Formats: sequence, C-alpha cells, structure tokens
Amino acid sequence: MKKTIYLDYNATTPIAGEVAEAMWPYLDTYFGNPSSSHEYGTVTKQAVEKARQQVAGLLHCQPSEIVFTSGGTEANNMAIKGIALANRHRGNHIITSAVEHPAVLEVCRYLEQNGFSLTVVPVDGYGLVNVAEVEKAITPKTILITIMHANNEVGTLQPIAEIGKLAGERKVFFHTDAAQSVAKVEVDVQKMGVDLLSVAGHKLYAPKGVGALFIKQGTILEKLMHGAAHEHNRRAGTENVLEIVGLGKAAEIAQRDLDKNRRHLFETRELLFQLLKNTITEIHRNGHPIEVLPNTLSISFPGVDASAMISQMQGIAVSAGAACHADGVRNSGVLEAMKVPVVLAQGTLRVSTGRETTNQEIESAVQQFAGAYSQLKS
Repeated sequence: MKKTIYLDYNATTPIAGEVAEAMWPYLDTYFGNPSSSHEYGTVTKQAVEKARQQVAGLLHCQPSEIVFTSGGTEANNMAIKGIALANRHRGNHIITSAVEHPAVLEVCRYLEQNGFSLTVVPVDGYGLVNVAEVEKAITPKTILITIMHANNEVGTLQPIAEIGKLAGERKVFFHTDAAQSVAKVEVDVQKMGVDLLSVAGHKLYAPKGVGALFIKQGTILEKLMHGAAHEHNRRAGTENVLEIVGLGKAAEIAQRDLDKNRRHLFETRELLFQLLKNTITEIHRNGHPIEVLPNTLSISFPGVDASAMISQMQGIAVSAGAACHADGVRNSGVLEAMKVPVVLAQGTLRVSTGRETTNQEIESAVQQFAGAYSQLKS
C-alpha cells in the first residue's frame, strides 16, 4: 500500500516518539491518583508538576501559572467565560476578531446571547488585525480582548505584543489562542503582554485530549468545573496524568528544537510554494507574506473546487480552505473576512508541513497537485 503524504499538520500532529516513550510508564506502571498521599500518588503528582514546569519553560512563565485542560477548546472556554463571569461587575463588553477559531468565536457568541456585548474587529486582505481598530473598539465597559496568535487557515500572525501593550494601558484583560503557534514560533507570554494563553497538545506532537491555559498571576477566573480543589483550585477533576506527561515532554522538545524545527518548516513550505508556482503560475497565495507561521500555506487554485482537488489526490492529506454545505460551497469565515473572491476561495487548500516532511514528499505532492488541477481544468 502506497503511503499517503501527510501535509495537514495544522489539523493534528502524530505523537512524537520521545513523547510516547515518556508516557508509557504512566500507562502500565504509575497509575496512582495525584491527590493521594501515599507513594502511588506521590509519583504521579511529581510527574504532573514536572510537566507543568516543562510547559512553563516553553511559554516563559511560572509553573504556578499553568493549568492543565482537556485541550485548546476547553482552555479557550475557561479563559473567555472565566474572565467574563468574574468581571461582570466591571463591564460586559468583549472584543474579538473576524478570523478566530470557532473555539473562540462560538464562546463569544454564546456570551453575547447571555447579556454580554461583542465587537468583532475586521481584518485586512492578509487576515491581519489593525491595532487601531482594536483601540477604537475599547469602551469603558470592555473587560476582555481575545485575539488569536496565529490563524489556523492562512497562518497569519497577529500583532499580539502591540495589542498586549494596549490592553495593559487600558486595564483590559487580554487572551490569545496560541494553539497553532506554540512550537512553531517563539511564544513568550512576557513579551506578548497577555493575561491568558491557550495551548492544544495535539498541535505540538502531544496526544489529543490534553491542553493548557496560562493564567497570569493575580488573574481571577470564574471556575467552569466545580468539585475538588485540583489544579490549584482552578479546574476540578482528577488530572489526566498520562497525557499531561506527554504534553510536558512535547513542550520540552519544542523548546529544545525550536530554531531547528522552525527552519525546517519554513524550508519545506517555501519549496512547496516555489515548485507549485513554477508548475501552476495562476495559483494565488493567501495570508501575510512575512508575518506568517513557517509551515502554513493557503493556496487558491482558480476555477476548480477544493473538495474535487482533494478527491483527485488520493495520495495526499490536505485540508480544504472552504466550507462545504448542502447549498454548495461557500467561503470559509476566514477567507470571507479577508474578502478573498469566491472563485479563489472555492479552490483554496490549506497545506501545512511538519517536522517529518521531506523534500522528496514535497516534490511528489507538487506532481499530484499539478495533475489534479490539470485534469479538473480540462
């Protein structure tokens, strides 16, 4: 059976070998509850705290500022709802952007339906938020700004440090969804000026079902999970030791190999784009040309349908950049916010490279892209 070339690392990543090795003892030997006072509990408690240190090291914060969650979606919910509900006495206004992941936008919409006011700031043709638009949106009742660090579809990196400085000056809490950026670019909560930052484990070669939320010291959140005083009394529930250990190891590897991995991701992505551009000159690249994730390429093939392209390329795993519905194909919310023309949006694919991507795979993939496009156009 011919191996499918995986170019969808923004969707998920495989568990790294070193991560699986670190997890294994907690699958078959160290099974204790971290809240137990005996030896079985002590071993797993130490493992959880080691992982907390590893994640904190990657984000440049204190271990006490890390809370483990079930993933990026829970981290986003915990941050946004937690701030909103804990600060209702101060105001009810939230600011977000038009290109957020549903794990942020849907939370904001939910709060809007329950007594909160929401401003969705626009983006430019690159998918970039204008800091001046954010500043203009702030009112005396604004309690939270939530803007993603990097877009999951087009890879555009937002001016988080500038927004963080603005939020600090205006005494507004600032949250960023960093699910796509952690382990691909530097993520330093001190430099970014954020109060809360979300991490999704399966985007950085850790297991699915685990994530983390950075909560700046002194930031008070309303709890979503009520029960015993786990996670410094911030999230009730017995810790998922096995996967927390995996996330910790993945964070350690990401910090250790950040520069090497970033170079590799950039080189494979650029090779892919150059070979595609040389082969299919009419393709269009979406997203910011410089302020962008090193591994992400959103590419439009004019005049064809993205789902048809994917069907033609059985040997490549990529994602469509448009949403398919019963009434046809329409722009994704991100491409729509960027005002990408429908003729381009409908033929948009998101290609994302990873640590294991080889130049040989890139060359083979380009041949399949070209063949599928030629067949569909004819």
